[in-house]
Amino acid sequence: MLVLGALSVVAGGLVAAVTAPLGLAHGSWAAAYLVLVCGVASVAVGAAQTWLTARRVPSRAAAAQVLAWVAGNAGVLGGTLAGSSAVVVVGGVLLVVALLLALVAVLRVRHPLLGWAYRVVLAVVVVSVPVGLVLSITRNA
Repeated sequence: MLVLGALSVVAGGLVAAVTAPLGLAHGSWAAAYLVLVCGVASVAVGAAQTWLTARRVPSRAAAAQVLAWVAGNAGVLGGTLAGSSAVVVVGGVLLVVALLLALVAVLRVRHPLLGWAYRVVLAVVVVSVPVGLVLSITRNA
C-alpha cells in the first residue's frame, strides 16, 4: 500500500501537468483523485496497519485488500472518465470491500485508542463511498 500510494501521488502530479495545458474536462479531478484517494489514503492505510497491528497481516488478506483497492480505484477512475456509472459503482463496491478488509486487519492493535481512531476514520470513508457514488451517478445522468 505504501509503494502504491507513493506511485499514485507521482502519477497524480504527472496527470495534472499533462491535463492542465490540454484543458481536459476531468483532468484536475483525476489528478486530485490519484493524489488524495489512490495516493494519500493508500499510504495512510498501509502505514496505520503496519504501525497499529500487533501481528503481521496474513499475506492472502493483504493481497486481497490491495487487489480490491487497486481494482476499485481503477473502476472509479476509468468509469468516471468513460462516463460509465455502472463501472463507477463496481469500483465503489470494491473500495468498500478493501476498506472492510483494512478494518478487519486491525482488530488486534498495539495502541487501543489509536486503533479506535483508525476504525472511526475507516468507517467514515466507508460511508462516504456511497455518497460519492450517488453524486457521480447523478452528475453523469
